[in-house]
Amino acid sequence: MSQAHLGYESRVNLGSYYTPPEIVNIAWEMIEPYVRSQTTVIDSACGYGDFLKNCGQAITIGCDIDETAISVAKKNSDDVRLFQTNALCDVSRAKFGIPQQSYLIVVGNPPYNDKTSLIRHSIKDINFDIDEDIASRDLGISFLRSYSKLEADLICVLHPLSYLIKPTNFRHLKEFTANYRLIDGLLISSSKFPESAKHTSFPIVLALYQRDTQGMAYNFIHSFRFRIADKENKKHAAPIKPQRDAMSIEDFCLSDFDYITGYVDKYPKKKRPTSVEGNSHHSEKDNPLFFWTMRDINALKRNRTFVENYSANTIVIDKRKLDYYAYIDVFKRNLHRLPFYFGNCDVLIDDNLFKQYKSAFITDTVRHHPFLKKHFQIKPIEEQQAASGLDTYFKLLFGEHHI
Repeated sequence: MSQAHLGYESRVNLGSYYTPPEIVNIAWEMIEPYVRSQTTVIDSACGYGDFLKNCGQAITIGCDIDETAISVAKKNSDDVRLFQTNALCDVSRAKFGIPQQSYLIVVGNPPYNDKTSLIRHSIKDINFDIDEDIASRDLGISFLRSYSKLEADLICVLHPLSYLIKPTNFRHLKEFTANYRLIDGLLISSSKFPESAKHTSFPIVLALYQRDTQGMAYNFIHSFRFRIADKENKKHAAPIKPQRDAMSIEDFCLSDFDYITGYVDKYPKKKRPTSVEGNSHHSEKDNPLFFWTMRDINALKRNRTFVENYSANTIVIDKRKLDYYAYIDVFKRNLHRLPFYFGNCDVLIDDNLFKQYKSAFITDTVRHHPFLKKHFQIKPIEEQQAASGLDTYFKLLFGEHHI
């Protein structure tokens, strides 16, 4: 049920978004094999209670900081213990009356709200207390840490895939990943959540974690095969057989690809280079080239590539790597070929294949940025030939993921 009583700003800050019933049902299908008589199931950010369900002999608990949401949940949920409280403050099993010996399952769609993200930045204001040992710049990471503090045995929640696949985010979860291991992950587009789909869609994972003292390292996630909820891409699959091992359109794995990170600088140097000071006085030969910083594929969708002037957000291009920056520029114009679940990945590349089709990339970049023509050693080719080469390259690179 939509959190209809909340205004837009409150919904952003509380992370209160309607979860479609088909996703709720999938979550319950994932946890039901683990539910038994001594089990407690809790949704500590339950909203109107979409995930709350009578589990027979098991105990079901719902909690939310929003008093109105809890009032609605009471009307919609039978035989469920409900608490109106801040689930991120004074976190303990005792707070919810959960016996220490009870097998505890967490389920739900907790808030995720990165205070440092530029999206909706002007209205973000998290103004409630969070225990110091679980506090984070992102509410979703705080919630995952809170589940570890509760010593949950099984966790089945929705959160951005970026928490796992971006090494920096994964490091922020070290207290969580030291005690839990991912055993199943279903990828869902944020576009499935109409109230949050006002910006570029991004991948969300319905993740099933099991308590495990061995935990998991990033290499485990890098090799993990995620299931894909939206299989509509199957009918658009590329007819060309990919050069690497065949992959199923029904799963996605980071280690199936190489990424641009190893070939270029993605971010500006911390110190402003002296070579760009007053660059208008440089000779044409030494005049530097600039490229906009690139965080991931979704950021590339929103941002520019080559830019004319230096700023804190621009990379001073090492001209020995100019071919790879041209590659990124062309990759941006071909993002329509990629499904949603690549949104938080780095730019993909097959370097050997790129070298075969390099002239096609340079031709396309020069057509869009004529001032770059004098900087390339390879001469452009006919546009039709270039377009054909690019089409072949991306079909081979993306394989069965190609749309």
